[in-house]
Amino acid sequence: MEEGMLCQWSVIRSVLAIIQWWGFNVTVIIMNKWIFQKLDFKFPLSVSCIHFICSAIGAYLVIKVLKLKPLIAVDPEDRWKRIFPMSFVFCINIVLGNVSLRYIPVSFMQTIKSFTPATTVILQWLVWQKHFDGRIWASLVPIVGGILLTSITELSFNMFGFCAALFGCLATSTKTILAESLLHGYKFDSINTVYYMAPFATMILAGPALLLEGSGVVLWFQSQTSLLSPLIIIFGSGVLAFCLNFSIFYVIHSTTAVTFNVAGNLKVAVAVTCSWLIFRNPISALNAIGCAITLVGCTFYGYVRHMISQQPPGTPRTPHTPRSLKELVPLVNDKLDDKDVR
Repeated sequence: MEEGMLCQWSVIRSVLAIIQWWGFNVTVIIMNKWIFQKLDFKFPLSVSCIHFICSAIGAYLVIKVLKLKPLIAVDPEDRWKRIFPMSFVFCINIVLGNVSLRYIPVSFMQTIKSFTPATTVILQWLVWQKHFDGRIWASLVPIVGGILLTSITELSFNMFGFCAALFGCLATSTKTILAESLLHGYKFDSINTVYYMAPFATMILAGPALLLEGSGVVLWFQSQTSLLSPLIIIFGSGVLAFCLNFSIFYVIHSTTAVTFNVAGNLKVAVAVTCSWLIFRNPISALNAIGCAITLVGCTFYGYVRHMISQQPPGTPRTPHTPRSLKELVPLVNDKLDDKDVR
């Protein structure tokens, strides 16, 4: 009886963690789109910078003040040699995501983001010459096909937004791959990752945001009759962006890799549905089918990776991979592939 109650509580805790993660993720995406479209605050660099500042403050409070998470100590030299390059890619990733939201609908942007597994595998194959199980390549076919169908049938297609989202996938993949080698020996959780990377990201982005968008932000402030409500939404999105990272930590530790993968893809479906209900961007039947194919493909990809990772010791997972330093860059962690906020 007691074992059954513990099992039920574990399931309930996992479901609540997933719902909380969905809530923060979808809300952040919708708020960012609202900021660009409804508030007419068309400054993605500034929005990203605000997110980094809020995340840096939030991580400091959680680790240093509230002590909800222990600080993972990092050697000062490693902060510049390892953390800074990761922060640079992390910064590019977030900025490109916000730039794409500025120009294309949430539904299209989220579908393109689902292309990340394919870009991760292709990058490791091209750059690191890593060879993968044929089942991995087969699982990428529906993802690529779904993305192509969605792009061709997208009624609100914008080339600049599309390219920003696509390069955002490449940045996400690069960050994930680099994490395997640059952060080797450090077992970061999502909060410690933000604690170290957000200040660097703020430092990197503050100058470009001021130079490229400073005058536009000043004009936007002058054009507003009331600043309280818009500022609450803008800074609120930054606070929720940090809360999203905090919620990811609990989801990762309360679910299996397969559950995390399925929940992540369902999260995309929830975000697409909510954005359509709010912004009413036109979606054709073929566009919806392409999005669905992509999500099913991502789920299948995650399942294949999980099955390969569960093979007994001694079973070759990537039989054609040469024995060299490339072994330092394995197929990225089952759970942390899409750990990033947006």
